[in-house]
Amino acid sequence: QVQLVETGGGLVQAGGSLRLSCAASGRTFSSYVMGWFRQPPGKEREFVAAVSRGGGNTYYTDSVKGRFTISRDNAKNTVYLQMNSLKPEDTAVYYCAAKSGIAVITTTAYKYWGQGTQVTVSS
Repeated sequence: QVQLVETGGGLVQAGGSLRLSCAASGRTFSSYVMGWFRQPPGKEREFVAAVSRGGGNTYYTDSVKGRFTISRDNAKNTVYLQMNSLKPEDTAVYYCAAKSGIAVITTTAYKYWGQGTQVTVSS
């Protein structure tokens, strides 16, 4: 069982930056692939980024490549999403999620989810 709590969301102007954090409970954090997803207003939840268990491999959706960076600190049971050059279309509720096995982009493959944190980018 893993419990996830996201923090760091807020209101930012276009071109600005935010850093999301996701703190996990439990002693097996390093055994899980971690992902970030987002759900824009009125749309389906979508994959943003994922990081392998050791942190050596990362994956991004095309729209955030070069702007967002996912990382993890297994000693702190925390995964991060650094978001730079934010755009109004990045506005969404951002969720972190955990799964065992290999990293994938499929939402339904992730077993554990946080409650989400709102990110709003003004133009």
